[in-house]
Amino acid sequence: MTERRDPAAVPPRRSWAEVRWRQFRRAPRPVVRAVTVSLTVAVVLAIAYLVYDIALSRDPALPGGDLRTLAIAAYIVLVLGIGSLVTYLVVPQPTGSGTVARRSGWSAALGFFAAVPIAYLVMVVAVQMIRPFLG
Repeated sequence: MTERRDPAAVPPRRSWAEVRWRQFRRAPRPVVRAVTVSLTVAVVLAIAYLVYDIALSRDPALPGGDLRTLAIAAYIVLVLGIGSLVTYLVVPQPTGSGTVARRSGWSAALGFFAAVPIAYLVMVVAVQMIRPFLG
Protein backbone atom coordinates (compact mmCIF):
# COMPACT_ATOMS: atom_id res chain seq x y z
CA MET A 1 0.00 0.00 0.00
CA THR A 2 1.36 3.44 -0.88
CA GLU A 3 1.67 6.11 1.74
CA ARG A 4 0.01 9.43 1.05
CA ARG A 5 1.76 12.62 1.93
CA ASP A 6 0.03 15.41 3.72
CA PRO A 7 -0.04 18.45 1.38
CA ALA A 8 0.82 20.66 4.33
CA ALA A 9 4.07 18.68 4.90
CA VAL A 10 5.44 19.52 1.44
CA PRO A 11 8.08 22.24 1.77
CA PRO A 12 7.30 25.50 0.00
CA ARG A 13 8.99 26.23 -3.32
CA ARG A 14 11.92 28.57 -3.01
CA SER A 15 12.48 31.43 -5.41
CA TRP A 16 15.53 31.59 -7.66
CA ALA A 17 17.17 34.16 -5.36
CA GLU A 18 16.54 32.04 -2.25
CA VAL A 19 18.09 28.99 -3.90
CA ARG A 20 21.18 30.94 -5.01
CA TRP A 21 21.59 32.52 -1.55
CA ARG A 22 21.43 29.07 0.06
CA GLN A 23 24.04 27.76 -2.40
CA PHE A 24 26.26 30.76 -1.63
CA ARG A 25 26.03 30.21 2.14
CA ARG A 26 26.62 26.45 1.91
CA ALA A 27 29.29 26.24 -0.79
CA PRO A 28 31.28 22.99 -0.94
CA ARG A 29 34.62 23.09 0.90
CA PRO A 30 36.73 22.34 -2.21
CA VAL A 31 35.21 25.34 -4.00
CA VAL A 32 35.76 27.60 -1.00
CA ARG A 33 39.38 26.46 -0.76
CA ALA A 34 40.01 27.02 -4.48
CA VAL A 35 38.50 30.51 -4.39
CA THR A 36 40.34 31.43 -1.19
CA VAL A 37 43.71 30.35 -2.57
CA SER A 38 43.24 32.18 -5.85
CA LEU A 39 41.90 35.30 -4.15
CA THR A 40 44.82 35.43 -1.72
CA VAL A 41 47.43 35.06 -4.45
CA ALA A 42 45.66 37.62 -6.67
CA VAL A 43 45.40 40.22 -3.90
CA VAL A 44 49.06 39.87 -2.89
CA LEU A 45 50.25 40.17 -6.50
CA ALA A 46 47.87 43.06 -7.22
CA ILE A 47 49.31 44.96 -4.25
CA ALA A 48 52.82 44.35 -5.63
CA TYR A 49 51.67 45.62 -9.03
CA LEU A 50 50.15 48.75 -7.48
CA VAL A 51 53.40 49.47 -5.63
CA TYR A 52 55.32 49.14 -8.90
CA ASP A 53 52.79 51.28 -10.78
CA ILE A 54 52.93 54.06 -8.18
CA ALA A 55 56.74 53.98 -8.10
CA LEU A 56 56.81 54.20 -11.89
CA SER A 57 54.37 57.11 -11.98
CA ARG A 58 56.46 59.07 -9.46
CA ASP A 59 59.80 58.35 -11.15
CA PRO A 60 59.41 57.38 -14.85
CA ALA A 61 63.20 56.96 -15.19
CA LEU A 62 63.35 53.84 -13.04
CA PRO A 63 65.96 51.31 -14.17
CA GLY A 64 64.46 48.77 -16.56
CA GLY A 65 61.87 51.11 -18.00
CA ASP A 66 58.12 50.63 -18.07
CA LEU A 67 57.42 46.92 -17.62
CA ARG A 68 53.74 47.16 -16.66
CA THR A 69 52.60 44.98 -19.56
CA LEU A 70 55.08 42.29 -18.57
CA ALA A 71 54.00 42.67 -14.93
CA ILE A 72 50.33 42.10 -15.88
CA ALA A 73 51.28 39.03 -17.94
CA ALA A 74 53.35 37.65 -15.04
CA TYR A 75 50.46 38.40 -12.67
CA ILE A 76 48.02 36.38 -14.77
CA VAL A 77 50.42 33.44 -15.20
CA LEU A 78 51.26 33.38 -11.50
CA VAL A 79 47.66 33.64 -10.27
CA LEU A 80 46.51 30.87 -12.61
CA GLY A 81 49.55 28.67 -11.94
CA ILE A 82 49.75 29.06 -8.17
CA GLY A 83 45.97 28.86 -7.82
CA SER A 84 45.92 25.58 -9.76
CA LEU A 85 48.92 24.10 -7.96
CA VAL A 86 47.83 24.94 -4.43
CA THR A 87 44.26 23.81 -5.11
CA TYR A 88 45.68 20.55 -6.45
CA LEU A 89 47.60 20.14 -3.19
CA VAL A 90 44.81 21.08 -0.74
CA VAL A 91 41.75 19.58 -2.45
CA PRO A 92 42.06 15.79 -2.54
CA GLN A 93 39.59 13.50 -4.27
CA PRO A 94 36.90 12.04 -2.05
CA THR A 95 38.25 8.81 -0.57
CA GLY A 96 35.05 6.96 0.23
CA SER A 97 35.93 4.36 2.85
CA GLY A 98 39.68 4.58 2.30
CA THR A 99 42.15 6.66 4.26
CA VAL A 100 44.60 7.47 1.45
CA ALA A 101 44.17 10.97 0.04
CA ARG A 102 44.45 10.91 -3.73
CA ARG A 103 45.20 13.86 -5.95
CA SER A 104 43.56 14.43 -9.27
CA GLY A 105 43.92 16.69 -12.24
CA TRP A 106 40.33 17.72 -11.57
CA SER A 107 41.48 19.52 -8.44
CA ALA A 108 43.98 21.51 -10.51
CA ALA A 109 41.26 22.25 -13.07
CA LEU A 110 38.99 23.49 -10.26
CA GLY A 111 41.77 25.80 -9.12
CA PHE A 112 42.40 27.04 -12.64
CA PHE A 113 38.77 27.80 -13.37
CA ALA A 114 38.37 29.51 -10.00
CA ALA A 115 41.47 31.62 -10.66
CA VAL A 116 40.45 32.94 -14.10
CA PRO A 117 37.64 35.31 -13.03
CA ILE A 118 39.35 36.14 -9.75
CA ALA A 119 42.56 37.25 -11.49
CA TYR A 120 40.57 39.53 -13.78
CA LEU A 121 38.28 40.98 -11.11
CA VAL A 122 41.04 41.67 -8.60
CA MET A 123 43.14 43.48 -11.20
CA VAL A 124 40.14 45.53 -12.37
CA VAL A 125 39.39 46.56 -8.79
CA ALA A 126 43.05 47.38 -8.13
CA VAL A 127 43.68 49.38 -11.30
CA GLN A 128 40.29 51.01 -11.89
CA MET A 129 39.02 51.59 -8.35
CA ILE A 130 41.92 51.66 -5.90
CA ARG A 131 44.71 53.15 -8.05
CA PRO A 132 42.97 56.52 -8.65
CA PHE A 133 42.75 57.09 -4.89
CA LEU A 134 46.47 56.47 -4.40
CA GLY A 135 47.55 59.28 -6.66
